[in-house]
Amino acid sequence: MSKAAEKIEIRNIVSPNHVVRVDKAKYTAMRDALLEVLPATTPGLTVAETKAAVLPILSEELFPGGDKAGWWLKAAQLDLEAQGIIQREATKPLRLHRAK
Repeated sequence: MSKAAEKIEIRNIVSPNHVVRVDKAKYTAMRDALLEVLPATTPGLTVAETKAAVLPILSEELFPGGDKAGWWLKAAQLDLEAQGIIQREATKPLRLHRAK
């Protein structure tokens, strides 16, 4: 199986029984960037702040010009929340941080 065809299953905290297969390289890159920028303490970062922080560290090859980064950020966020790795604060706007 070629690297471009590798897939990974992700979940969604909002729809727990829904599993989606996505590109492993893009998901892994976004997951790693997300975990790098999110603080371990509250109040965390807003989604907009998180996106601004991950864009400079994402691979230009995988996300040329930040293309589709917002979608991948949301996909990784929801999957990591479903796994209990990150948490959201009940604030407006929504804020994210790594779980304790």
